[in-house]
Amino acid sequence: MNSNLVSQAFDVVPDRELLVNIVRLRVRQLVAGHRPLIAAPPGMGLADVALKEIADGKLTSASKTSDEPAAAAAPAIISFPAIAAVKKGAALKKAAA
Repeated sequence: MNSNLVSQAFDVVPDRELLVNIVRLRVRQLVAGHRPLIAAPPGMGLADVALKEIADGKLTSASKTSDEPAAAAAPAIISFPAIAAVKKGAALKKAAA
């Protein structure tokens, strides 16, 4: 990992733990096959690519404040209508006999 890229990314995201988590998640995406948001030269490590993306302002973080209502963040639950039990014709004949 390039120390110059770390310091440049740290200027953009001053919280150390947040920076580590952003880099971690972005490296996971890159390993999964996502394309880099920058022109990465051959041989550049994935962590360096993530740090360069942060330093160039391609990646940002949005903090979730406690002012946001919890109901707005949760998806709405859709209830489906109840299904009435329908007996098959053969079952009706056995019950009648």
